Amino acid sequence: MNIRGKKIELKAIEIEDLSLLHKWSNHPEINYMLGGWHFPSSMIDQEKWYNSLAVSSLNQRFAIHAPDLGLIGMANLVDINWKDRNAFHGMLLGDKDMRGKGYGVDTIMAISKFAFEELGLMRLDGSMISYNEASIGVYTKKCGWQVEGVKKNAYFRKNQWWDKIVVGITRDDYFNLLVENNYWDE
Repeated sequence: MNIRGKKIELKAIEIEDLSLLHKWSNHPEINYMLGGWHFPSSMIDQEKWYNSLAVSSLNQRFAIHAPDLGLIGMANLVDINWKDRNAFHGMLLGDKDMRGKGYGVDTIMAISKFAFEELGLMRLDGSMISYNEASIGVYTKKCGWQVEGVKKNAYFRKNQWWDKIVVGITRDDYFNLLVENNYWDE
């Protein structure tokens, strides 16, 4: 089952996506904006990662496709906790020319709709490096997420410490946002 937004479609990651995902995973500018620890990765590493993906996993990753453009990024729902009904969400748009055109907003809204309306989750969590103001703004100003905390000096980039901005959205926050903006009715 693919997950449809208004501008994008979230699909399973396919073997033909690996060359572009490999390029993005080794791109310094992209990695500078993401949390986690990054080393150069080989195509063999990318294939091992791909082979570890499973539909039954508590970590789901999706290819973001846009009509007439194909693969433009990746999104995820990971650390799915079925007992407490929550998960962590992250996203990247690989080509910087895709940013600022509504694809990120639509991806977040499609993930939220799937998580809350199909999976029955109660909340989603996320985090960003404090200098990634564009991502923080998209989540909090356009998609109803709230800044829920700051973890001081959580990331080390370019010989400097940066804070981790912790964000989240509840099921109620999502449905209140839909009342305010009628996102899926437009």
